[in-house]
Amino acid sequence: MALRLGGLADVDPLAVPVPPGTEVTTRVDRVVGERTVGQGAVGRVAAVDGEHVDVEVVGVGRVRYLRSEVVPRKLGLVRYARRRQDAWEALSPTIVLDAVVGSRAWGLDHAGSDEDHRGIFVLPFAWHTGLAEPPLDLLSPDNSSAYWEAGKAVRQALRADPNTLEMLFAADTSAVRDDMGAELLAIREAFVSQEIYGSFGRYALSQLERLEHNQRLADHRALVLEWLVADPTLDLDTVAVRLTTAAAVPGPTPEDAQRRARDYLKQLYRSLYDQGLLASAEWAALCTFAREQGHGFEPPRDLRPKNAYNLIRLLDLATRWLAGGPPELRVRDELRPTLLAIKRGEVAMTDVVAMAQAMTPALEAARASSPLPRHADIERAEQVLRAVRADSARRGLDGVAGPWGADAPQPPIARFDE
Repeated sequence: MALRLGGLADVDPLAVPVPPGTEVTTRVDRVVGERTVGQGAVGRVAAVDGEHVDVEVVGVGRVRYLRSEVVPRKLGLVRYARRRQDAWEALSPTIVLDAVVGSRAWGLDHAGSDEDHRGIFVLPFAWHTGLAEPPLDLLSPDNSSAYWEAGKAVRQALRADPNTLEMLFAADTSAVRDDMGAELLAIREAFVSQEIYGSFGRYALSQLERLEHNQRLADHRALVLEWLVADPTLDLDTVAVRLTTAAAVPGPTPEDAQRRARDYLKQLYRSLYDQGLLASAEWAALCTFAREQGHGFEPPRDLRPKNAYNLIRLLDLATRWLAGGPPELRVRDELRPTLLAIKRGEVAMTDVVAMAQAMTPALEAARASSPLPRHADIERAEQVLRAVRADSARRGLDGVAGPWGADAPQPPIARFDE
């Protein structure tokens, strides 16, 4: 039993959104160069441009389709897309706080920077009273704006979640859409605590170490694909021996090192298969990919320079906030050129990690002498959350004009998914 926004009987797979990353199946044949990509090909959405969808098709590359020519591959994806769309259409009027976040809030934007929004919405009272679980997140169709239900936002802020605190401290009076949003914004200082040490600082350090590890794996992948581009007939064991030497794969014995290299190669083709880039999770499919596609494809998201520069920014922010400085999101003037250089990919990952390690003593010192309270002010947070929800309920019961009263969207009706 699933008490959701309804079953699939009234869901049109051709109408639901297919944001980037959605796994789809094609409904028509498409000629690409001298090759025909047949109906039923599987791929992932790479980009959406109006009525057109760019799909990374397994074993082919990027192919453009009309939206009506592709459908989500799994029924669960259709259900999720429909729920997301319904929630946005019904509840976007209930957004009470809407802040511009990201590089524009950090002072690291440029003329072409995206404008990302995060914020808080308050559910109408009736949405709390039925069996169907109300949505706790809203996401705009273009993925540029995300909003949390008020209770979820408060719980995240109490844990010093970086994204939630960024939203609250990026917000100003122009971000407030309703008095309930003003009440939540007024207590943002209550969420600043020593928990920032773990959620900002130590998190950034651990993620940077992970990035360094993943960068080494990406370098290994580049080597392997380069070898296979030159000679797609190489077998797995031969490439494992080469990789053991070229990448100095560690191991107590040469045999053990080669075994580790072989395991990495297996992980590589399985991972590329999971990403929809290989036709099967086999060594032969990787050889075919290298022969047909080469190795000029985008690195995984977690290896993009944007991730590394944001983690260094978080580390600096944690140190400043723990030391008792004003909760200011904009980066320091002296750090800005370095962060922009990292973002442009001009700084090697090993140097970024070394920079983070050099910043660690200041982080630890700030924590040791921090004037901040150990935990956020949970009593004050609960008091305001109760007040906000009571205000929403009052408007609903009194039929006050607006999205929480007379104009409130109808709550979902509970029924079994089919």
